[in-house]
Amino acid sequence: MALLPRNSLKIVSGGQTGADRAALDFAIEHGIPHGGWCPKGRLAEDGPLSDQYNLEETPSAEYLQRTEFNIRDSDGTVIFTVSKSLAGGSLKTALFAQKLGKPCLHLSRDRRQPTARSALQRFLQDNQIRVLNVAGPRASEEPEVGAFVKRVLEEALIL
Repeated sequence: MALLPRNSLKIVSGGQTGADRAALDFAIEHGIPHGGWCPKGRLAEDGPLSDQYNLEETPSAEYLQRTEFNIRDSDGTVIFTVSKSLAGGSLKTALFAQKLGKPCLHLSRDRRQPTARSALQRFLQDNQIRVLNVAGPRASEEPEVGAFVKRVLEEALIL
């Protein structure tokens, strides 16, 4: 049973490989609305992002602009990582969320959180999230993050 009716939650991300793309693929596979912002030119580390992803291009090709726009236009952000600590773009995402006064949850696979599912469900409920921004490292930085994202989203939203 889904935590929320599928039509009441939208998943957004920036479309980068890894955590972002896993969230978008999950949404498409489960008929959950998706969207978000990507850099001008639909930039991603594996080349231009496919049109199957319903993302708008930012005015700039800078990755940080799409990060800020996705946080700004969502009700809250979940950052998935394999490692325990935030670094690089994931850390910048958390700092942007704080700056914009938006709720943010970090879920790390490395912490062996058997409660990742319940933490995400609680985050969605407590913050009345209807548009969830999903962020995290790219596949070249943490190759296993995509599988972690899909597993947690599946457990929290579908099972």
